[in-house]
Amino acid sequence: MTPSSENQKKHDPHELDGVKGRGSKAASFPWIRVSFFVLVCGLIVIAQGPLPGKIWRKLKSLNQDKKEEVIGEKPSPPTVIPTPPVVPTPPVVVTPTPAPTPPEVKPPTNHTSTSGGDVRKMSKGMTLKTKVTLVKGGSASVERKKDGSYTAEYELKVTLPKATTSLEGLQKNTPKLGTILPGLSGMLPKAEVSGFFYQLYENKTNRLKKNSTKLNELMTRHNFFDCETMLNLKHPTTGRRALLVQAEMDVVSDGSDGDRLPVMPDKIVNSSYYQPMTSYGWRKTGKTPNPLIAGWKKRIKNAEAEISRAGTKADRKSWLRARITRIKREIQDMEARSYLIADYDPFIVMPINMLTTRGDKYAARVGDYAVVIHGGEIYPTIVGDAGPSFKVGEASLRMCKQINSRASSYSRPVSDLTVTYIVFPGSADKFQAPDYTKWHTKCSSLLTEVGGLGPSATLHSWPNTLPVIEEPASSP
Repeated sequence: MTPSSENQKKHDPHELDGVKGRGSKAASFPWIRVSFFVLVCGLIVIAQGPLPGKIWRKLKSLNQDKKEEVIGEKPSPPTVIPTPPVVPTPPVVVTPTPAPTPPEVKPPTNHTSTSGGDVRKMSKGMTLKTKVTLVKGGSASVERKKDGSYTAEYELKVTLPKATTSLEGLQKNTPKLGTILPGLSGMLPKAEVSGFFYQLYENKTNRLKKNSTKLNELMTRHNFFDCETMLNLKHPTTGRRALLVQAEMDVVSDGSDGDRLPVMPDKIVNSSYYQPMTSYGWRKTGKTPNPLIAGWKKRIKNAEAEISRAGTKADRKSWLRARITRIKREIQDMEARSYLIADYDPFIVMPINMLTTRGDKYAARVGDYAVVIHGGEIYPTIVGDAGPSFKVGEASLRMCKQINSRASSYSRPVSDLTVTYIVFPGSADKFQAPDYTKWHTKCSSLLTEVGGLGPSATLHSWPNTLPVIEEPASSP
């Protein structure tokens, strides 16, 4: 090797001149030999301790168990039990068991002493359907403690009527109505059902809901369907408004007036139900006292006597004192005012909610003039009193007897919806003692404003039937 080649071997061309080589010191240390030496020393140390003996004993125990398993008695094979031959059985014919027939339950044909009467025979005019349903249950001692084991369901179904609006429909109840009132046909096309018609049946329905659990207090079917229609009419030429009501006619027997009737029967004076006042009243002009005041003062004495008794309870005394206060107030009214008398004055009654409502131009008011049409006759009258808000179709006993002579305080003159009432809203005059001639003239004029009466129709004239009051003879 030439000196030049030796110099090339020793000199790295990538090495910087003047910088010494950086060889790894770890590469020059004998790691393998040292590691082997440490391992041998560790084995020598372990061999001197108790661990090798434990390992040896464990291996020996495992080897012995394996030998015993091989040398030991072989397990006997499982016993096989022979299956007996299958013997076919004849098919079994199952006869279906008929379903048990429930016992026939027959409703009673008449009343029983325990129930107080057959509810299907109530005078309410309703149809009561009965049905007994039987279901299977548990033992009697269990079922008697369940509320659902012995129950009855009750549902009251009522159909709300639709107001009649056509002339044909109205004439089914009041024949020849179009002939009696020729102007009616011109007003019906634009007629509207009065809101009081809907309110009337809503009041009836609310009353039924309130008394639905008290069958004996429900109104009858007859009284529920007591109004055929209520129509707001307006004449296209004159602009005169009219309220048409088609209904039945019940009897009202109230009212008193000492100036015109100073004496009334004892049965009325002492009655607990007769009402001395009507909604239509005027300031008293005479000095003759109202004949019912004596009976009212007698009520006060009876109430005071009952209050003074030792056995009268506190709540009863409280009620009697309130009654005395009310009676005294009524006596003051009878001393200051006079009223219509149902036996002698022909007037009609309208629901109180209509009479007290404000804002309805077609609503009737106390004192408004009206006509009643039935059987081809037309009767002049006024609105003289207020009735319940759930009822319509009432008139004074005088009016009722004129339509049906058999009418009385306990018998209505017309049970069908064949009476037509026409009220002229806003037509009332100053309240005063009835003047039947004036009533006739006023109603005739109002009828003219809605088309007048037909050629063959006439307006009834009311005679005065009050007894003549004899003037006391003057002293000489």
